[in-house]
Amino acid sequence: ASTAITCFTRGLDLRKETEDVLCPANCPLWQFYVFGDGVYASLSSICGAAIHRGVITNGGGAVRVQTLPGQENYPAVNANGIQSQVLTRWASSFSVTRIKDTALEAVGRSVSTARPSTGKRPKKPLDKKAGNKDCKADIAFLIDGSYNIGQRRFNLQKNFVGKVAVMLGIGTEGPHVGVVQASEHPKIEFYLKNFTAAKEVLFAIKELGFRGGNSNTGKALKHTAQKFFSLENGARKGIPKIIVVFLDGWPSDDIEEAGIVAREFGVNVFIVSVAKPTTEELGMVQDVGFIDKAVCRNNGFFSYQMPTWFGTTKYVKPLVQKLCSHEQMLCSKTCYNSVNIGFLIDGSSSVGDSNFRLMLEFISNVAKSFEISDIGSKIATVQFTYDQRTEFSFTDYTTKEKVLSAIRNIRYMSGGTATGDAISFTTRNVFGPVKDGPNKNFLVVLTDGQSYDDVRGPAAAAQKAGITVFSVGVAWAPLDDLKDMASEPRESHTFFTREFTGLEQMIPDIIRGICKDFLDSKQ
Repeated sequence: ASTAITCFTRGLDLRKETEDVLCPANCPLWQFYVFGDGVYASLSSICGAAIHRGVITNGGGAVRVQTLPGQENYPAVNANGIQSQVLTRWASSFSVTRIKDTALEAVGRSVSTARPSTGKRPKKPLDKKAGNKDCKADIAFLIDGSYNIGQRRFNLQKNFVGKVAVMLGIGTEGPHVGVVQASEHPKIEFYLKNFTAAKEVLFAIKELGFRGGNSNTGKALKHTAQKFFSLENGARKGIPKIIVVFLDGWPSDDIEEAGIVAREFGVNVFIVSVAKPTTEELGMVQDVGFIDKAVCRNNGFFSYQMPTWFGTTKYVKPLVQKLCSHEQMLCSKTCYNSVNIGFLIDGSSSVGDSNFRLMLEFISNVAKSFEISDIGSKIATVQFTYDQRTEFSFTDYTTKEKVLSAIRNIRYMSGGTATGDAISFTTRNVFGPVKDGPNKNFLVVLTDGQSYDDVRGPAAAAQKAGITVFSVGVAWAPLDDLKDMASEPRESHTFFTREFTGLEQMIPDIIRGICKDFLDSKQ
């Protein structure tokens, strides 16, 4: 029989060479990530690829998926309502074909579509405590407790939130949720860390009392973005932070600034609006475009509308699917958790041992400011003289402690200065393996003298490969070399100090520079 999958199941989620799967109906077309045409990178959504290929329509159906080797240059093609995207290279691919036998489809249909069941093996019991491990999210439900909604609809809202919480599959390794009530003043009802079982969350939601007052949603959203997701309140590192704002009618205050604050804090804001303002009421609304200004991205994905609080059961599952689509959480990406920073450090004999230690301290302090993890930012370091030595690459250490300890253990080489060669070496060997990854790439070059070789050509090649270069010069490093290496605008990517002790003052500016470039690249 075929395995039922979701709209978001990717080629790389399947285990077998050839597998028959069943796509659900009515997947939202604009949500599909598809790379290639005919042969699809395994990063692609299977059902998206099948519709793109014309194997099924958006009515769903059975598809045969064949695993293929990876390739280079997956093309972007628009077909059947789906725009596939370009990908330079990926490690594996798949193709999709029709399944001839319609009996198979009938069998597949009877398989529960809620959870993919796998072939013949008996289903593993779902580990209740762990919850739904495929849904990684820390969620604050910001519920409307204002006079706008009133006691009766407030209770219907609680029922809806309860159903969403249960369907999410809350558990120790699944989603965690908390609730904040917006009224005159926001009140955090319970935090992420308070409950890790759906039963407890349901009970806590039932117990919530209605507060009443103006619907100061902006104030509550800002408060939640700033205070709710701290580590001591149970937020987890590397897990998307989400606020689901429930709004009956419209906010009494300004919500735009709160939306900006949430984005700065790396929080994904969804707005579920119920009972949109009628034409007569629009005159009372401070800002008609309030939804677009508050959501994470104004692309349709983060706003959700329900006509009333009655009969909302059918809206539960689509909302849960949105909240669980990890790769759509565009606002989780901040400069702190989405960059690769390579340090290229001068080990020539003019530096000397004690100054070399000051260089290591400098790179430690820059690295320390970033959220280093297997799905976050990554650090690599290369030391150079005439020769180059990779001290550690981006994939060697995935925690901050290990990176900092590796930096401390770097031994000073001593020798000549061939900076140009070292830049070429780093571009090829350190950045090469990650150049198609999701993170933005930065190279910080530290040198104390004139290079024996040309730096301009290698630096231009690094920038062409998508690497932003900051040059940091000390003592005898010629300003022309530094400027030739740095990315545009050169003034803000070039740093110089007479003494090694001056490196410390540059740390905040380098971090700010990386964040500014990161944000500019996202606009």
